[in-house]
Amino acid sequence: MSRAAQRGGATPSKRLAEDGDICPVCKSSRYLNPNMRFLVNPECYHKMCESCVDRIFSHGPAPCPIAGCRRTLRKPKFRKQTFEDIQVEREVDIRRRMSKTFNRREDDFVSLLAYNDYLEKVENFTWNLINGVDVEETEKTISAYAEENRREISRNESVAAQEAQSRKARAAEEQELTRLRREDARREDELERREKADMRRGIINKLATTDGDATSIAREGQRVVLKKSLARRAAIDKQRDNDPFAAGTENGDASSGIIFKGLKKRVAPTPEKPYDPFDGWSVENEYFVLQGQYDWDWLSQARTDIRHTAGGYDVNDYCARALCEAFSGFGVFIEDEVAGRNVGSAQSIATAAAAAVAGSERSDVNMDDVF
Repeated sequence: MSRAAQRGGATPSKRLAEDGDICPVCKSSRYLNPNMRFLVNPECYHKMCESCVDRIFSHGPAPCPIAGCRRTLRKPKFRKQTFEDIQVEREVDIRRRMSKTFNRREDDFVSLLAYNDYLEKVENFTWNLINGVDVEETEKTISAYAEENRREISRNESVAAQEAQSRKARAAEEQELTRLRREDARREDELERREKADMRRGIINKLATTDGDATSIAREGQRVVLKKSLARRAAIDKQRDNDPFAAGTENGDASSGIIFKGLKKRVAPTPEKPYDPFDGWSVENEYFVLQGQYDWDWLSQARTDIRHTAGGYDVNDYCARALCEAFSGFGVFIEDEVAGRNVGSAQSIATAAAAAVAGSERSDVNMDDVF
């Protein structure tokens, strides 16, 4: 037994195997070949070295050399592993594939509930594929959905590509605008430093050539520099206000090309009409006229009593309802209803008699005595 094993440590080959630095096909180790690269295939996610991939799959598709795996692999699908954990690699590939198939957007739905239900269904499919639950049934459902919504999927892919391109163009424009602003700020600082230097020289010259107060001369020079600086900044702000691209980019308006996405626009329903118990029929203008004032002691008291007016009671509404109830019966003409009822009953009796006669004629057609 080696000293490493006696000390309880693992051998270098065992440590390499545990770290995944030994190819399971040719048993080559990265310890002996530091430049060895491992590749995986998304069909089975078995890792093998690049030389084994070239040796086995250069002449066409071949079964996976790992014992127990019967998947047919192709060389173009082999790629370098991105994540250290192979399960994470597999999950990322599954989610990428699902996002390509189920690429409907929020603005394709009318309600937020429908969009959330769609996301939940997609997540259930993804969970089944990741954990191996009902894989065949899930694959059939995904294939049927992809075949049924082929045009919509391609349309959403083109829209996503256009949005990605526009975002890239906007990012480049924003970077260019930021660079221009940085240069403007640098030039402004440089100009301000020059003006301050000129102010100092002017103050020194005035102090040397005149007998004025040094404090007043310095204050006057600072006032001139400040005035020039304010005028320059006002001119820059005015130029930015007149620039539609800069204003749109700063404020996030539509001129910056930003697209706000959301649910589908709902068509506003027509406003409901107020409830009319008479369904448009009114007797107010035909049989009575509502007056503005009725000389009645009880109504006069109700108009001035705070116990009535505090609750919103309106005497005019009471009068209109009372008159409508009193005169609404004038619009019902019973003789017309009775006449219509009699006509309807006579027609029904005649129809029944004709049916009875027709039935009797059909029954008397065969007059032969069977006995």
